[in-house]
Amino acid sequence: MSVQKVNQLPLSIDLSDKRDVRTQFGALCYRTHKNKVEVLLISSRGTGRWVIPKGWPMEGKTPEDCAKIEAWEEAGAKGKITGGCIGLYSYAKGMSSSDSLPCAVMVYPFKVKDMANDYPEADERDRKWMSSKKAAKKVDEPELAHILAHFDPANHT
Repeated sequence: MSVQKVNQLPLSIDLSDKRDVRTQFGALCYRTHKNKVEVLLISSRGTGRWVIPKGWPMEGKTPEDCAKIEAWEEAGAKGKITGGCIGLYSYAKGMSSSDSLPCAVMVYPFKVKDMANDYPEADERDRKWMSSKKAAKKVDEPELAHILAHFDPANHT
């Protein structure tokens, strides 16, 4: 199996002390629908921006495990991780009205087999399937947009 390398964009983390950056793990949820690849975006709880499911490291769990758990908790997606980290993106997580925490998110491809209507954050988020090109235009983070725009599940099955 050949692996296509996608060029990683440089992270845009505006910090005086880069040691303050926190790592999160995200799931790029995808499916094939009517012979077309679609990716899943969810709304963030605070601002309603379009994002992918993501979250903090968990004790005793691998990064892939964490991404899979976040896909379930935040989007109700069931499936499997189909490859290693396909890229990183950065964003500032709002922690209070005036503070934000810089985060770098490692993104893992997640092939969705089933979607639940009842899941932990169902009442807090919207979710929407769309083409990866459309998804790239909906997200605010340039590195995530780049990952979405260049995503090819044929490289992650």
